[in-house]
Amino acid sequence: MPSYYSLGKIPAKRHTQFRKPDGSLYAEELVSTEGFSSLYSLVYHVHPPTLVKELGEPYSVEPKIARGKHLKHTSLIGFNIAPEDDYLQSRKPVLVNNDLHISLAAPRKSMTDYFYKNSQADEVVFVHKGSGTLKTGFGNLKFSYGDYLIIPRGTIYQLEFDGADNRLFIVESFSPIRPPKRYLNTYGQLMEHAPYCDRDIRKPVQLETHDTEGDFKILIKKQGLMYPYIYGTHPFDFIGWDGCHYPWAFSIHDFEPITGRVHQPPPVHQTFEGNNFVICSFVPRKFDYHPLAIPAPYNHSNVDSDEVLYYVDGDFMSRKSVVKGQITLHPGGIPHGPAPGAVEKSIGKEATEELAVMIDPFRPLMLTDYALQIEDPTYYKSWQP
Repeated sequence: MPSYYSLGKIPAKRHTQFRKPDGSLYAEELVSTEGFSSLYSLVYHVHPPTLVKELGEPYSVEPKIARGKHLKHTSLIGFNIAPEDDYLQSRKPVLVNNDLHISLAAPRKSMTDYFYKNSQADEVVFVHKGSGTLKTGFGNLKFSYGDYLIIPRGTIYQLEFDGADNRLFIVESFSPIRPPKRYLNTYGQLMEHAPYCDRDIRKPVQLETHDTEGDFKILIKKQGLMYPYIYGTHPFDFIGWDGCHYPWAFSIHDFEPITGRVHQPPPVHQTFEGNNFVICSFVPRKFDYHPLAIPAPYNHSNVDSDEVLYYVDGDFMSRKSVVKGQITLHPGGIPHGPAPGAVEKSIGKEATEELAVMIDPFRPLMLTDYALQIEDPTYYKSWQP
């Protein structure tokens, strides 16, 4: 989806000589996806990106499945994940399958003494609390409450936080993250009927070229293992780059809701998609305007997918006693719907201020040991009158 973009200095033609002021060559690197058949960027380094000095012993970060096959409506109290200083250690996977991992994180400190690369998954980092800067070789991206940070696989990055109170909702996708195809024209431009447009996409700025040698720790994640690498040069030594593979940001507050005379189904809220799952944004919006409309969602059965809702802020008319950071999982196979009394209570309401992120995976999710530590064990009874 990202359109062509360029920062810094690049030569007039690709794969040609591009020399430093002292006459030596910059090191060209092709960062490509699906072999050489999909999105790519060409990066120009001050130093070759291959200067490995040391390798540490890999260690497992594989999620521990606590409940695999299950058929129970489940609620997780996300803010019960305790804050930790380190960003990576604070990331706790709670719901996983072979297409995506969903994690919660509450890091208190910035990444200052290491860099991180997820080599097998695109990451969607939703910022629930906090602000700061996503730093990569491609440039810097400021972020704040409500931002989705899209970090494509293979991107080395650091998160610099402005304060210690941070809450993140993270999706690791083992396929590319992209806008829904129905939002795009033949040339990849977001179309007029899409709930957001190209100018809402924020791209990296302030490319900083770090021409520094030394010992630089990069933690690389692949196949459930974390590999400690020590490189001899700073990974953010880009003098320039161009292409369509780079991190970008989109704010949930820029999502323009699609409404109608009667209740609209969840696909109108779709924001991104990966293989076998979608990500939706529920934002403040006017309710249905048919004179007999029922704003509350109808009971429904997810036959082909689970449903995950991450509550961010606002008043949710379909359910009472919702808290910020709460996750509900409604597995495919049994119906769910509004809480008792919510349907009648919704009639006559004109608008909602709710803010939430929804994920519909088309293969069942499994709960991890971290999920069981923050589970509300009585949630499945919440539809009792």
